[in-house]
Amino acid sequence: MKRRSVLAGTAVAIAATTLETGPAVTAATAATGTAPDAVTVVPGDPRYADLVVGNNSRWVGRPDSVRLVRTTEQVVRAVQEAVDGNKRISVRSGGHCYADFVFNPEVRVVIDTSLLDTVGYDKDLKAFEVGAGSTLLHVYDSLFKGWGVTIPGGMCYSVGAGGHISGGGYGMLSRRHGLTVDHLYAVEVVVVDAAGKARSVVATREADDPHRDLWWAHTGGGGGNFGVITRYWFRSPGATGTDPAALLPKPPKEVLVSAVALPWSELDKASFVSLVQKFGAWHVKNGSADSAAASLCSFLMMNHQANGSIGLLTQIDATVPDAQKVLDDFLTEITSSLSDTAVRPMSEPVGELNALPDLFTPQHLPWLHSVKLLGTSNPTLTDPTLRGHHKSAYLRKNVTEAQATAMYRHLTRTDHQNPRSMVVLLSYGGKINTVGSGDTASAQRDSLFKGLFQSFWSNAAEDGANIGWTREVYGEVFSASGGYPVPGAATDGCYINYPDADITDTKVNTTGVPWYTLYYRDNYPRLQRIKAAYDPRNTFRHSQSITLPDQP
Repeated sequence: MKRRSVLAGTAVAIAATTLETGPAVTAATAATGTAPDAVTVVPGDPRYADLVVGNNSRWVGRPDSVRLVRTTEQVVRAVQEAVDGNKRISVRSGGHCYADFVFNPEVRVVIDTSLLDTVGYDKDLKAFEVGAGSTLLHVYDSLFKGWGVTIPGGMCYSVGAGGHISGGGYGMLSRRHGLTVDHLYAVEVVVVDAAGKARSVVATREADDPHRDLWWAHTGGGGGNFGVITRYWFRSPGATGTDPAALLPKPPKEVLVSAVALPWSELDKASFVSLVQKFGAWHVKNGSADSAAASLCSFLMMNHQANGSIGLLTQIDATVPDAQKVLDDFLTEITSSLSDTAVRPMSEPVGELNALPDLFTPQHLPWLHSVKLLGTSNPTLTDPTLRGHHKSAYLRKNVTEAQATAMYRHLTRTDHQNPRSMVVLLSYGGKINTVGSGDTASAQRDSLFKGLFQSFWSNAAEDGANIGWTREVYGEVFSASGGYPVPGAATDGCYINYPDADITDTKVNTTGVPWYTLYYRDNYPRLQRIKAAYDPRNTFRHSQSITLPDQP
């Protein structure tokens, strides 16, 4: 225990030397010996309404206060005050949680880390430091402009690093470079011990780090489970030396980006089923990391017929051999059962994206340009009225004809006419699947593509219809396994970063397979043991949080 204490203290001291707190905080610390308190926002403050709701307006909180933190020390003090006051805590970074993990009636203090938004290089740890409040676009922009590197994270520009990374994190570069957490070197977390004492811990992936388990828990264990994440550090496994530009993946110098629309007027059941199965078959055939198409990533965005069209967004590294041919062959193969007139410019919104008609002819774009274009072409991220319901699936094999037919049936229903109800199939596999299922907490390491079933709407009166539609299409697609993608030969559970508000309800999830197995598979018992070690009082919890070993 003495050795643990010494090592932990040393790690925190090293990390603290590189923390950028800003001139005002630094001056105050020098004058008083302590950092100023976090900004406290309470009901009645003009900022309050903006800070108690996230991207999904179904979930609105009424906490006693929101604590906006800028330093790890401020987080420790805010957590300690909440613990001493016996007040339930939740944690927010970018506000993109699909469920009620942050905003629910039991929460009395929200710790908002959005001002922990620094990105820099830590010479002591030889790794890139990313504050938990940094948004993905800020991370990509800073890493690329400063050092020419990146991490393979998500496409949505305003997602916060805190929750995205702890849940695994993946995006358009993941088939080539793996999950975001495959490059995670260390994490700083404010935890609470059995005596109710808050403290910060820096945990690394080093084999002799006494806190390595805490690092492992943040490679896919999800946010809000163990403590308040304040910072991450990134360095790819096997990367050595002191040149920062050699420690993380370099993004493509240039990418080819394509966006096409497939009008519902040109689709019947047979052509739709063929389209879906051809998309899946391509990923089965090209799922390995050494595939010539490993740098190709595509989203098949199937909006309800009321939208007018479905869409296919595809990106490939333009610098790989025969990139144009690989992309052309992919587009030809996926749309081969459709008529020549069925493939058109994406002149109207499709999926979560705005119209992108200029990408009908694939465009060569500098990588960062493509990130900004696609990341910000998403009106669901900027509409504060939207409510949502979401479900996910990891797919190990192609969908069956019956599953594709079920999608068609629900996407063409006449009793439901929401153009923002959709099923999206997303590329997976490649480098992601070269990591063992237990090497990180992200257990799903042999899936080839993923499914996202969701609906967006603005009026609370429409909750029942949209939640019902999402449940029904998902339940029928996975009816062979009881209505959820139970881990097995064809499917492998659900993605914790797309949390499903129904998954713990045995009236909806009737499979008999618990929610934690769907998210974490065999990694759950280890996550529970880590929970007991670092959050023995269950201070950090929500409706789908990891439970202590002696709790159901």
